[in-house]
Amino acid sequence: MDGGKARRALSAFALAAVVCAGTGVAPAAAEPPNVVPVRLIAFGDLHGNLLPPQGPRSEVVRSDGTSVAAGGVAHLAAYVRQLRAQADHSMLYAVGDTWGSSPLESAMFHDEPTIELLNDLDVTAAALGNHELDQGYAELTRLRDGGCHPDDGCRYGETFEGARFPLLAANLTTEDGAPAALPFSISYVDGIPVGTIGVLPSNTPDFIRSDSIAGLRFGDEIEAVDRTADLLDSLGVRAVVLLYKGDIGTDGQNDPCHPVDGPANVVATAVSPKVDLIVTSDGDRHFNCTYPDPLGQPRTVVQGASHGRIISVADLMIDRETRDVLRDHTLAFTQVITHDIEPDPQTQQFVERAVEMSDAVAGRRVGSASADITREAGPSGESALGNLVADAQLAAARSVGAQVALTNPGGLRSDLICGENGVVTYGQTYAAQPFGNRLQVLELSGAQLDELLEQQFQTTANGNALEWILAPSDNFRYTLDRIAPSGDRIRDLTIDGEPVDPEQHYRVVVNDFLAEGGDGFDVFTHARHRTGAGEELDALNAYFAAHDPVVPPTTDRIHMH
Repeated sequence: MDGGKARRALSAFALAAVVCAGTGVAPAAAEPPNVVPVRLIAFGDLHGNLLPPQGPRSEVVRSDGTSVAAGGVAHLAAYVRQLRAQADHSMLYAVGDTWGSSPLESAMFHDEPTIELLNDLDVTAAALGNHELDQGYAELTRLRDGGCHPDDGCRYGETFEGARFPLLAANLTTEDGAPAALPFSISYVDGIPVGTIGVLPSNTPDFIRSDSIAGLRFGDEIEAVDRTADLLDSLGVRAVVLLYKGDIGTDGQNDPCHPVDGPANVVATAVSPKVDLIVTSDGDRHFNCTYPDPLGQPRTVVQGASHGRIISVADLMIDRETRDVLRDHTLAFTQVITHDIEPDPQTQQFVERAVEMSDAVAGRRVGSASADITREAGPSGESALGNLVADAQLAAARSVGAQVALTNPGGLRSDLICGENGVVTYGQTYAAQPFGNRLQVLELSGAQLDELLEQQFQTTANGNALEWILAPSDNFRYTLDRIAPSGDRIRDLTIDGEPVDPEQHYRVVVNDFLAEGGDGFDVFTHARHRTGAGEELDALNAYFAAHDPVVPPTTDRIHMH
């Protein structure tokens, strides 16, 4: 687990909430006497992205306002190895959604390449996120323990050894209350124990298909952390780190450390004061902040950005006598994984092998597009990719009576960036729609459709506002008024140019995640007359074949009041 001495000087560094953007990394902080220093490095939301991301999200904005290309595990590995080499002791964490909804170069091999990558990087511990459970608990257990896939065997290698690092989720249990994952791990730094706790948000079932988590229970995260921290304390572990797959939510434009929304809001300030550092992960926002713990003592909370673009680093000092963290000596920062250093050659070879092995399938042409089709949302919340997927699903389900389509933005995982001559490949459409969701056509009344669209505006348990705008097919239009009172934000619904009748029933096609009430859209659970309509990826590929080249849809289906 320990990194070696620095072999050469590295240039740029950042302190506090400043994002590192140079060709080097921050040196470890000078240490007071009689302490043990340890550098903690973390990445989250990798989602099996071995290659750098493409499209608008391939870049990050640095502290000076400029943008830079970032990400890719070969460059991530290069930074990690440099960061570890500069510290006497180091640990490397993965903070949830490390795999799941992965591109084909990982997903084609059931994410075994991503597990092997983490083994090679010597990951200390990994917190579970919701996407590690996408393929069910049995598959998670296989990835943890090793062994070939029960249906496809070992595609990536002759054998698969599984994860050489613990998978943590203190609030994940079976129906009878037995732990379904390790609640914590303990590592030793110069003989001093450091405990690591992992938890998922208690509302994780809202974001996973029910068949993937059958038999599992998700407990209250704060209660689980407090219980586990007390247990670690009873074992003599005073230095404790929490890995939490949830976004604290910050006002990035005005005050990057002012909580705005996100499930980690309460966790950051309410979990046990025995926790010395909190590392969170969820999406694009990155920050390095300090919040008071329940005793009013300052505690660092740090988060990087998804797909290996920005990682979190925290240098801790542990008192040799008390074995606790000296919080006033904690130095944390976030590091941009730029492309202006040499990629790690061993990891680069690893990536090239996975890409080459998947290319026969991933490189197959499915069609073309006249321009890039992205997930970037406009003022109404629509995106070109979301609208395209809705159109494709309606086209696929017309044969079973579908009249309109809706799809969720969370199901759009990658932009479609045109290749030479506008070519779009199977690997790209798979990366955009990787879940294997099946389509269902169901009946809703006009009144239920209106109620459903009102559910695009939700409030979390801690009072924070959430907005989930569903992408509509081209024949479905309505007006949205964000400042209207709750329950009165949607009006003027039309299908094929005709006003929606509250009493009439309409056939709506959605993916099965939404059909089960996913993302809080429980109106779907009250629908009637459900009919299967194939898989969403097949629908998208068929649409490309039938509309070659595809023109990116406009994002004006929802009228803004």
